[in-house]
Amino acid sequence: MLENLFFSFEVTAPTFLVICLGIYLKRAGLITNEFADVGAKLVFQVTLPCLLFVNLVQANFNVLPVTLIVYALVATFFVYLILDLLIAPLLVKHDRSAFVQGSFRSNMGIVGLAFCLNAFGHDILKIASVYLAFVTILYNILSLTTLARHQGVAASPSKTILSIIKNPIIISIVFAIILSQLKLEPPHYLISTLGYVGGMSMPLALICTGASIRWRDFQTSTNLYWASIAKLIIIPAVITAGGVLIGLRGEPLGVLFLMSAAPAASAGYPMLRAAGGNYHLGAAIIATTAIAAIIPITLGLFILRGFELI
Repeated sequence: MLENLFFSFEVTAPTFLVICLGIYLKRAGLITNEFADVGAKLVFQVTLPCLLFVNLVQANFNVLPVTLIVYALVATFFVYLILDLLIAPLLVKHDRSAFVQGSFRSNMGIVGLAFCLNAFGHDILKIASVYLAFVTILYNILSLTTLARHQGVAASPSKTILSIIKNPIIISIVFAIILSQLKLEPPHYLISTLGYVGGMSMPLALICTGASIRWRDFQTSTNLYWASIAKLIIIPAVITAGGVLIGLRGEPLGVLFLMSAAPAASAGYPMLRAAGGNYHLGAAIIATTAIAAIIPITLGLFILRGFELI
């Protein structure tokens, strides 16, 4: 039992502590809001695509986690339908899109991926990256759909497709898989260079995540509490239980749990602000789940390890 507890804590503690370091550095005046904004863009557009490319271009994709990907897409879609069609109408209209996005959309590319790396090492990137690519596409489509339904923002199919095609993370994953399948490995010096750049991804991303947390965003709100509970406990528990029932075990089940249990995605904030949604609630959900995620994720890993499911 203690071994499982130590494993769970070792997975979540480094990520949580680096986020706390970002909070401290911001409060100490060593980094600024501008640094956090630029750093987050650098991770999304440069360092994380480099990290994924280097690891995937050298991977063998003869066996892809088809069951995991199909189940994750179906489960995410049904969770979204429940939130958007059954739960959201019970809320005031101004809160609906913020609640839905904050509940179902995870910060997979930064925090979720960091948890997966801590739990299973760099070999997990093949599974986690393919998961990330497919579910990210669905996240974008569903996020635009909920904004269109509740904020009256027209979701243009062409703009949605263009935003997916231009996503640097998806581009790097697709390009790496193509080269890997064609057995075309880039020169060693290029791999080494991209590896150096990609190595900055996790620490820089997590520090910027911590620095981006604004204490004024925390608020006393029933919708904030319910969205945070849904994001960190209810939805990951339901999705993971479904994964167990269909036979997922080991690393695929671990990726499913860690990605679905990651805090709310920060990408939801600018979308809400641009659409006229309750971006104050959106920011509060992001901040609350980022701070509180260590507890349910540690407990979830402990339970999964205790039942020898991962």
